[in-house]
Amino acid sequence: MGYIDNMPRKQITFRDEVTEIPSTTYGTFGLYGYPAKFIPQVIAYILDEYAKMGMTVFDPFAGYGTVGVVSSVYGHDYELWDLNPLLETLHKVATMKQPKQDVDSLLAEMKCYTHEFIPDWSNLSYWFPEEFLSFLFRIWGFYHSLTDEEAKLLLTIPLLKITRIFSYDDIQRQKLSKSPKSKKRVGQLLKDNWQDIFYEKVKEEVYAVIKGVAEHHRLSPKPVESAVRGGVDALTMDLAEEMDILITSPPYLQAQEYIRHAKMDLFWLGYPESLIRELSKREIPYRDVEPCEIKSDIYHKMREQIEEEHLLNIFDVYFQGVLGALTRLQEKISSYLFLFVGPATLRGQPVPIDDIFRQHFTALGWTHEVTLVDTIVARRMFFYNNNPATGLRDKRMRTESLLVLRR
Repeated sequence: MGYIDNMPRKQITFRDEVTEIPSTTYGTFGLYGYPAKFIPQVIAYILDEYAKMGMTVFDPFAGYGTVGVVSSVYGHDYELWDLNPLLETLHKVATMKQPKQDVDSLLAEMKCYTHEFIPDWSNLSYWFPEEFLSFLFRIWGFYHSLTDEEAKLLLTIPLLKITRIFSYDDIQRQKLSKSPKSKKRVGQLLKDNWQDIFYEKVKEEVYAVIKGVAEHHRLSPKPVESAVRGGVDALTMDLAEEMDILITSPPYLQAQEYIRHAKMDLFWLGYPESLIRELSKREIPYRDVEPCEIKSDIYHKMREQIEEEHLLNIFDVYFQGVLGALTRLQEKISSYLFLFVGPATLRGQPVPIDDIFRQHFTALGWTHEVTLVDTIVARRMFFYNNNPATGLRDKRMRTESLLVLRR
């Protein structure tokens, strides 16, 4: 164990510590490529090492909802929030009962359906070739016509994934963007028998969901109480009741635009453009935040060194927003805070987010037990040869830290 400012830090590999979950993509954990997703082993380790029977769990920045899915496996009631309304849909898929659908019959019905659903999206034709649109309108018309909840959940992630493949979006990037690679992909599809390819890929993904749900149930999830709320602004919302444990991975300093990543999916799921625009404005980089006293000398020393005004604004809005929210929410947490954060840089200058958070919460009266440092094995979100913002060689996000704080 090493120390920074006389505070305990310990290297750990969560994947090796938790053997009950065979891999990071086991069960329903890997069905959808949500950015910067918790690996389930982190949550499992926390609940196994620290939680007592009957403790309740809360995640205000829930993303894909991994905290809730693992909490159910360990028998803990939980509450999840996220600004992205996609949370509610993804969580329903991740925790659904084992489906009993006749997949071939379901897809045959889809092929015969004629009524259209057209997303409320002014830029729709920019992201899809005209040849695909009438076909996709009928596919999603079938989806929105379904009254069988099981069938609808079974098709949700497959249709979202394959629809994106049939768009001009460069799937490897974290915001909607065209690229020569994505245009080439669509061009190749147009030359092929693309309708058959669409159905084949959807069928393949449907069976992946069925397999994932079966694996999820092998983990023996318990019948727990849960509240899952998408479209919730954690920077202003208050907890109604006291919870025992807060586990969260707040938005990253360099990448907080999760709505912009998900908006294509939200449009096809039927969310109106006005709502999506409003949610986008509430993401941390684009909003005003209430002032929060940040009780960290590291934060204030770093702030004094930032000369560029726009970087100073990014720095301030991030910490004021995230720490402001967590400071308010911790008042209703009775036992533990678990904050999973990654180190970041501004113009090549390391920003020790974990130490800033640690200093702040210990000043509020929490006891810092340990910071567990895990090396990232695979994370889609942040690996570039060069940082796109600076052109410099990328040095970000090679480790992530779990702060363990107790009341």
